[in-house]
Amino acid sequence: MRSVWDSAFGLLLITGTLLGLTLPLGKLATADAVPAMLWAFMTSFGIGGVLLLVLFYRHHRVVMTGHKLRYYIIAAAISFAIPNFLIFSAIPHLGAGYTGIMFTLSPVVTLTLSILFGVRRPNLLGVIGIVVGFAGALMVALTRGEAGQPADLFWVLIGLLIPVFLAAGNIYRTIDWPTGTDAIELAVGSHLAAAAMLFGGLLFSGQAGSFGTLLNVPWLVLAQVVTGAAMFAFYFRLQAVGGPVYLSQIGYVGAAIALVSGTLFLGEHYQLLTWAGAAIIVAGVFITTKAQRQAA
Repeated sequence: MRSVWDSAFGLLLITGTLLGLTLPLGKLATADAVPAMLWAFMTSFGIGGVLLLVLFYRHHRVVMTGHKLRYYIIAAAISFAIPNFLIFSAIPHLGAGYTGIMFTLSPVVTLTLSILFGVRRPNLLGVIGIVVGFAGALMVALTRGEAGQPADLFWVLIGLLIPVFLAAGNIYRTIDWPTGTDAIELAVGSHLAAAAMLFGGLLFSGQAGSFGTLLNVPWLVLAQVVTGAAMFAFYFRLQAVGGPVYLSQIGYVGAAIALVSGTLFLGEHYQLLTWAGAAIIVAGVFITTKAQRQAA
């Protein structure tokens, strides 16, 4: 029996669950007046710092190259800095559960880009799974957020940009992955580069003085860093084991977790159509998982 570290399905469940938990944490933080850009910075800086300590503990030798530097900068921008800023900006307006649903659109965009760039393609069963998942996501999107509180169209459009950047990141990290480089090393470099970009954004926007707001939510900061660090340790491993299209399925799992946690702990309420769509999304995950095993 393969260990979880070598199982695409096991990695998918763990990574997706941890991803889903970051959304309600982000909603709680922004509700406590923490700016979205600051929370995105803290997330990347904390994750990069924790994983850097892991590398030191493992006595991992890091050799910087021009290829790695390019990878860190591009991956940081399109995979973490921009989408995280969009996510934490949209959550107060769309809700944690609804924002999580935006992740479910990533596989469709990833599949399209994967075909265009000639990266690993799913078999017919995999395509069926993605279509089923997308149908569920479309049902959820039609509800436009929480029951009785339809989201403003502007924020829905902002939310729709999230899967576009996530898909672009999925493809880029696969086609430009530095050969023989440790997954955690890439996570460290990419997140610290994203933190540097977001810090520059804080300075440019005049929000550098908002760091004090983090002192009001110390336990949320700790929870976000620990959850995020654990997620990305598994995230980059899933990228290597499952490929970009399968990796994009974490949005399905993350959306389900965000919906449940938002409902149980944040008082969010969603229509029956939303829950029906979530159930269809789960069915799509199982179909694509079966397709992945067949391909293997």
